[in-house]
Amino acid sequence: MIRLSVNGETRELDVDPQMPLLWALRDVVGLTGTKFGCGQAQCGACTVHLDGKAVRSCVTLVESAVGKKVTTIEGLSSTGDHPLQQAWKEQNVPQCGYCQSGQIMNAAALLAKNSKPSDEEIDAAMAGNICRCGTYVRIRAAIKQAAGRS
Repeated sequence: MIRLSVNGETRELDVDPQMPLLWALRDVVGLTGTKFGCGQAQCGACTVHLDGKAVRSCVTLVESAVGKKVTTIEGLSSTGDHPLQQAWKEQNVPQCGYCQSGQIMNAAALLAKNSKPSDEEIDAAMAGNICRCGTYVRIRAAIKQAAGRS
């Protein structure tokens, strides 16, 4: 049994320690907000936080999350009222929506360490998250809004 702290709740999982965290979260815990995109840490759809740091859960092993706080999109706000989630809606960011939980989680990690990022800092921090619909301008606007810079 592996014990993880997921969204503030202790979970005991009967999984292989080498299992990617993504599949433990989705298939075992049932938190499906974290998405599978590429499986190679290239697209960012699977981004979650480990102790507040954005990581790609498709290549992060369950065993490396032991003793750390795992936060998924569901744990960012139970009611969907996190400033980023509100800004995402107000800026009409999602089209297909598939990448959005990873985008929001990456943006939340950025704002946690830099509360007033410049456009260049936003672009650099978000460069690893791919949006196939191309909503990058709206993503930047939502991050700026959530940072109080709109």
